[in-house]
Amino acid sequence: MATRDTSARPSASHTAYALTKELILSGRLPGGSLISEGEIAERTSLSRTPVREAFLRLAGEDLLELHPKRGAVVVPVSPGEARDVLELRQALEQAAAERIAQQGLPDEDTARLRALIALQHERAGDADVEGFAEADEMFHRGVVDAAGNALSSKFYRTLTDRQRRMSVFALRLRPERLTRLVEEHTALLELLLSGDSAGFATALRSHLGDTHRQT
Repeated sequence: MATRDTSARPSASHTAYALTKELILSGRLPGGSLISEGEIAERTSLSRTPVREAFLRLAGEDLLELHPKRGAVVVPVSPGEARDVLELRQALEQAAAERIAQQGLPDEDTARLRALIALQHERAGDADVEGFAEADEMFHRGVVDAAGNALSSKFYRTLTDRQRRMSVFALRLRPERLTRLVEEHTALLELLLSGDSAGFATALRSHLGDTHRQT
């Protein structure tokens, strides 16, 4: 008797993990929110056992804080953590710009970054903060990837989850900034194309600081 191949089917715990993580990163479960295993089990039509495994995994990523018999609390991004993330992003993207100034920006990377700016423009027009934050992260990651430093790219990817959460939070407070961000990304790309790494570093610092300023 032939058996069905289920190798490509996600496990129950991964399904619960993916859903819960998306709720957190998209801001639909903001920092401080209390969520129970039962809520996720109901959303995914799963038992509590795989949900418990998913919660443990998310706790290991510092996204959830577990409270026995009560559920879990979404861990907020602390001011200190946000500052650390922005500092690392500035360093990695600035280093990428310096390398790009030396070797040029490949045509395929230029096209990819322009396409992401166009996508941001579309999402800004729809006031889609979650979608914009995702495209924003892809743009900045694309700058680092374009420099061709595999180690920098790998490390930058470890900041992705934190970056997306921070952007969703900041932009929900100031949704009017979406259109301005499109203009700033366009300016950053033009500085890369002109080989002006110093100008890029200055513009990036202002861009990140203005975006994540809470007042």
